[in-house]
Amino acid sequence: MPDPAAPPTSPVPLAALLGRRDLGLRHLAGPAADDSAVHWVHTSEMADPYPYLLGGELLLTAGVQLSDPDRYVARIVAAGGAALGFGVTPVYDTVPAALAEACDRHGLPLVEVPPGTPFTAVARAVWGLMAEARHHELRRVSGAQQALAAAAARPDPVPSVLHRLATRLDGRAVLFGPDGAARWAAGREHGPEVRDALAALAPVVRPATGRSAPASATDTAGSVHLAAYAIAGSEGLVLGVATAHREPGDHTIAGVAVVLLSLLTAPRQGADESARSSALVRLLLGAEPADVAPLLGDGPWTVVHAHGEGTPPPLDSPLVDGRADAVRVLLPADRTVRPYPGWTLGVSAPAAPGDLAAADVQAGRALRRAQASRAPLVRHGGTGIAALLDPDEAAAHARALLAPIGEPLRETLRSWLALHGSWDRTAVALGVHRNTVRQRIARCATLLDADLDDMDVRTELWLALRGR
Repeated sequence: MPDPAAPPTSPVPLAALLGRRDLGLRHLAGPAADDSAVHWVHTSEMADPYPYLLGGELLLTAGVQLSDPDRYVARIVAAGGAALGFGVTPVYDTVPAALAEACDRHGLPLVEVPPGTPFTAVARAVWGLMAEARHHELRRVSGAQQALAAAAARPDPVPSVLHRLATRLDGRAVLFGPDGAARWAAGREHGPEVRDALAALAPVVRPATGRSAPASATDTAGSVHLAAYAIAGSEGLVLGVATAHREPGDHTIAGVAVVLLSLLTAPRQGADESARSSALVRLLLGAEPADVAPLLGDGPWTVVHAHGEGTPPPLDSPLVDGRADAVRVLLPADRTVRPYPGWTLGVSAPAAPGDLAAADVQAGRALRRAQASRAPLVRHGGTGIAALLDPDEAAAHARALLAPIGEPLRETLRSWLALHGSWDRTAVALGVHRNTVRQRIARCATLLDADLDDMDVRTELWLALRGR
């Protein structure tokens, strides 16, 4: 089974679950609980749970069909299970010794669930801990965002932003110049090895003659996490970050600092560019798009996604988000967009400022259709794969669209769409439990990055699946 896709929730340390006195859980075998994280909970009494696991689960069972403990544990590990919770009643009075030995042998944490603790209570505790972790992450990111924006308004904005970033991430923040030298730095040092490794990572994101570079890169030096971010529009500045612990939200916080440093280090701006920068800062501080639209200029707007190599297309707009070999551009809707050699373009429909997020999605879809059909430019038309009349182009589009999901998930998605989204009828058709259908469809939505409640998305996926 391939590595499971991380769900859109914060994982829960198994140790935190064991710390809940109301549950009375006990770690019996396998790796230490501190080394394990639970992404979700699944209950199964199947002799072989492998086909029903997505990876990262705390699998709960009472051992109704436990006949071969070693094979049972090996299959859970092969599916990517995070831990095994064993209820000691009503089938067993104690956890079988052979099961504990198998968990030690295969490296799977084994947890005893006492008789007075229902499996639903364990699942509810996991969801509660996930909600707490997510709430903490959102508060942390929001607080850091406001603190960084306040630092950018100080008389010495660049050192202030670096100092506040280092404080918020509990690490080291360094701004490297085009020559690789550290221009400003803040936070605690981690030693010469980390300093040298961070300096060596910076050139990875710094564009050089004849080649593009990624917008960010990560590495480790011992137990220290390293990250480097290109500062757009600064002609070679790079932000380097070193932290002893990597927490959810760190990348988002660093991204806010990168945007602010891009504004602070960019060449002096004219009136139009200054107004646009003001609009961006207001958005960072929580303003609604409609409130800052007058600073951007008259609408409506068009979003363009472009992918290629070399010099980007001359779209004559300063509102450009450049990242390696791809760019996103925001320009007035009356601006003409034409094909450009070496690049593939997707163009959205005209949109008001409040609808720019939807226009961004449209441009992304148009770019994917252009790449699938090998067309230099595709405009959003809302017709999806039905617009690709050539069978070869339609097949190429289907391959590109369905590439993130394997054949078992495609079969489940095909049946679910054919049965109008009915969980029960799909489960009967496939011979699996309805909860398995729900989990597989949720995984399809995650891997495809698609809203399966959207009829346009369903139609396009259905046509792609039939076309295969």
